[in-house]
Amino acid sequence: MTPSTFGPPSLPPLPDRLSRLNELAYDLWWSWNQHARDVFRRLDYPLWRRTAHNPVRMLRQIAPELVERAVKNPAFINLFNATLLAFDEAHAGGDTWWQQRYPDLAARPVAYFSAEFAFHQSLPIYAGGLGVLAGDHLKETSDLGVPLVAVGFMYPQGYFHQKVSAEGWQQEVYEQVDWADAPIQPALTPAGKPCLIAVPLGTRSVLVQVWRVQLGRVQLYLLDTGLEENAPWDRDLTARLYGGDRETRIQQEIVLGIGGVRALRALEVDPGAWHLNEGHAAFVVLQRIREQLEQGRTFDEALADVRRTTVFTTHTPVPAGHDAFPFQLVEHHLAGVWGSLGPHRDAFLALGHHDNGSGPLFNMTALALRAAANVNAVSALHGQVTRDMWASLWPSRAEADRAIQVVTNGVHVATWLSAEMARLLERYLGTDWHERQDDPVFWEGVLGIPDEEVWAVRQALRGYLFAFVRERARARWVEEQVSAARVVAAGTLLDPAALTIGFARRFTSYKRPELLFHDPERLARLLNAPRRPVQLVFAGKSHPADEQGKRHLQRVYAHAVDPVYGGRVAFVDDYDLHVAHYLVQGCDVWLNTPRKPLEASGTSGMKASINGVPHLSIGDGWWAEGYTGQNGWLIDGGPAASDEEADARDADALYRLLEEQIVPTFYDRDDQDLPRRWIGLVKEAIRTVTPRFSARRMLKEYAERMYAQAMK
Repeated sequence: MTPSTFGPPSLPPLPDRLSRLNELAYDLWWSWNQHARDVFRRLDYPLWRRTAHNPVRMLRQIAPELVERAVKNPAFINLFNATLLAFDEAHAGGDTWWQQRYPDLAARPVAYFSAEFAFHQSLPIYAGGLGVLAGDHLKETSDLGVPLVAVGFMYPQGYFHQKVSAEGWQQEVYEQVDWADAPIQPALTPAGKPCLIAVPLGTRSVLVQVWRVQLGRVQLYLLDTGLEENAPWDRDLTARLYGGDRETRIQQEIVLGIGGVRALRALEVDPGAWHLNEGHAAFVVLQRIREQLEQGRTFDEALADVRRTTVFTTHTPVPAGHDAFPFQLVEHHLAGVWGSLGPHRDAFLALGHHDNGSGPLFNMTALALRAAANVNAVSALHGQVTRDMWASLWPSRAEADRAIQVVTNGVHVATWLSAEMARLLERYLGTDWHERQDDPVFWEGVLGIPDEEVWAVRQALRGYLFAFVRERARARWVEEQVSAARVVAAGTLLDPAALTIGFARRFTSYKRPELLFHDPERLARLLNAPRRPVQLVFAGKSHPADEQGKRHLQRVYAHAVDPVYGGRVAFVDDYDLHVAHYLVQGCDVWLNTPRKPLEASGTSGMKASINGVPHLSIGDGWWAEGYTGQNGWLIDGGPAASDEEADARDADALYRLLEEQIVPTFYDRDDQDLPRRWIGLVKEAIRTVTPRFSARRMLKEYAERMYAQAMK
């Protein structure tokens, strides 16, 4: 698609000098490029804030006189021109890392399938960590020039907005997304026509429209069944993220896997490797086997070729988190798919067969594990758990020989690093820090940055967090006329100078969001200590079907309105990417309390650490690899005979860390009012976490150990 056709016709015309603003707005590259964001900020800063940093929506609403004023502003034009130069360079084939490393593997892309993607709040097609990881994966893929296309769902209602009642109960609100305000466009076939495909479901066929999202060098294709030609129940298949019952879920996964392959074929995309991000997309395997059978290959030959070219990442160490369906349900909904696979039906069903002790089911993760030669877990500890969990698939192999590698997750540094910290790095480490972000030796330079400058940035970021919290509370008060107690619960009484601990993640039992409240009196003494106060900021959603998770959330909210804590506990509702940026950048400590070993990796602590927010966590997931003894704290209550005893032991260990190490270190100031020991922790967090847990390191591992192998 040429630049002249970017955007829907309803966008207002722009002066010739700024005509490429539309192109910039419709490419999410701007979301991780500071200069591109500055273009839109300077165009109309109040509108930028009112539209929640959404350039497409901005351009639909901006006053023409402000655009004309920008044309006459030399400083703005210089910024715009410089941004376009960087934009064009970021889209050129050019001398990218992939081109240098694998010049002979540029012709055929990797096809990356995921049920959710998180790039920016203007495109609400994500629920949580899996989507954020997928989004960071694609951004870094673009930066490194790895040839890749992605496939996901459109989700017209996205994930739910969270409202919290006066009693603290989560309420889910679904709103139809106005796609005219989102950076999406119809995907066009090489013939220039909208891409429409048919996916067989049971005895019927469902029509799917394909949409396109541009992310620098990467294209994401989104599948949408919300067409008038479909029956009402089929239109709703892609309406919500993770909605509906088991029957809805299997139909969604058929659309994603089988429909996704068919969409790429219709677009004439010929992948050299296929990456399944979690088991939701495992039906890709079925469609690819069927294609090869239709070309005259045997089932075993087809499976061998599919296995050789398939990469599978599993993220879930909890058995209940892996999708599994009764065999009759699978047979019913795949009735129209079997085609030439019919004689091999039993062989295919055997690929998904798994019995975790409650009877045999068709398990999507088992299907992916058996059909992929390149399989990875997302942390070293998760790799051990996964090999043990799926041991029955390799009954004759020792654990070390079970075919599961480890690629520990990482975060996209340019997305999650604050602008203030980025400017500090540029000043002292050089403007090429972004290119060297995965070089541990380079990051030794952080130790030489003056303490006072590091502390000034940390103080500023905490200030931005509290300004955001207060503004959000004020909006709730004005728009919803909430009670005074709810205004307090939103964080209006928090002290901008106090030690602030952040806990923001999905509310579910294994993450133990209430561990900090295990001994209420001991915690109250900590929070209300004279001259050394501590405060807690919570955020997160519970899955709509997770009643226990909702009860955890309700009790945490009750603590936020309890006067015994002196207004030092806050709950920030409707957690999304926008809120996440303020929290991981503005808190002083990042808290994580999962029940080990149920946290596969976790990435929020990585995002906090690269901003100088030390991690305080159980030794689970990535922290089992990332903790050095100098860059944060390890919560370790020791062995326990039961979950109740483990909670008590871990809570005591957490309190002791706060009382004996964390609080004293934060408030230990010199004659310049600088917490020198604390700043040392801040520097160590940045120095040790940034190179080792960056998405750049992660993507290079995927490319070298998996993609290149599959593509060759």
